[in-house]
Parts: sequence; structure tokens; C-alpha cells
Amino acid sequence: MQSFIARKIGMTSTIAEDGTVAAVTLLSADPNVITQVKSEETDGYTAVQVGAGSAKKPGKALLGHTKAAKMAPAVIREFRIDETTEDMSVGTQITADVFSVGDTVSVTATSKGKGWAGTIKRHNFHRQRKTHGGKGNTRKVGSIGSMYPQKIFKGKKMAGQMGHSQVTVKNLKIALVDAEHALIGVTGAVPGPKKGVVLVKGAN
Repeated sequence: MQSFIARKIGMTSTIAEDGTVAAVTLLSADPNVITQVKSEETDGYTAVQVGAGSAKKPGKALLGHTKAAKMAPAVIREFRIDETTEDMSVGTQITADVFSVGDTVSVTATSKGKGWAGTIKRHNFHRQRKTHGGKGNTRKVGSIGSMYPQKIFKGKKMAGQMGHSQVTVKNLKIALVDAEHALIGVTGAVPGPKKGVVLVKGAN
């Protein structure tokens, strides 16, 4: 199962033998622990629930749920799989070496929240003219509809909350795997702030 819960550390760059420079995002890859295995017979689908980190103040519900795994994780995520194998049992540790250099992965994380943003920042709108009748409406939206049908359609590009949404980046490459120091390097940028939770999944 090529799925892992990591946390974003930051970005760096690597230099190949031919001199080309590639941007790499470093992820903290502390060992994950399987907390639950779901099957078609009992749950209606096949999946593996994985925990990572250590909760500072775990509740009784969490402690009861993860008692068999002998841990209280700070983060729990579930990964759908086609079928379970013998090595997938509650309490089994998953380390960074589940990936190899060159593997293609998809990365899912919550993007940085930008707050309330206007249409220029949020949707790359062009500003209006500053002279010759601009009337000071430089960054305003302008007309948002016509007389008919006398309503605004859903999905209209307007000002609103920007960022803080789940983003998946596909077809990234594993550039570095260091199980001893619990590090994974992924080529390119990964969404979210530093210390943000990142889900790394092998490409199907």
C-alpha cells in the first residue's frame, strides 16, 4: 500500500549530475500506524485507516478506537484499497521506505487560506481604467448580469473566500527517501503551509 501521512517541512532544490536544478518539497515522514482495517463484509468497502503523530490531549473516544494499535494519533486518515494483504493488520508500522526514488505520486493537502479576496486576486480579472471616465471603479467587479433572466447563475466568478480548500496535485515524482531521518522529498510544490498535513498516494 503506497499511502502515507506526512507533514510539510519546506522547499529546497537539488542539482543533478548534468547541472539541472529541480525544486523539491521536503516532507516529515514519521512512521504511520494502521489503526483499523475495513472490509467489504463488515463495512461495505475495503480500506485501511492510518494514524500519525501523537495527540497532546486524546479524548476517550480516540483512546478506545485506537486501543488495539497502542497509540493515540494526532491525525487519522483513511485510504481506499482494492484488497487487503496479510501484512495489513492493526498496529503495523508504515515507514517512508514504502516509496522509492522515481515513484509517481499524487499529493493532497489543504491550501493556504487567503481570506476574503476580490476578483482580481481570486480570478485574475483585469482592472478597469484609471482615467477617461473610470470614475474611481478601478478594482470593482463591474456588471455581473443582464436584464434577463434577472438572476445571477451559480458559479459566477465574484469576490469571496480564497484558499483553505483541499487541493490534489498529481504526477509528482519522489526525489528523496530517507527512512533513517524520516524524510520524503517530492519534486515540485505541495499545497499548504509548513507543518500542514500532507497525504502522499502512489499513482494508480
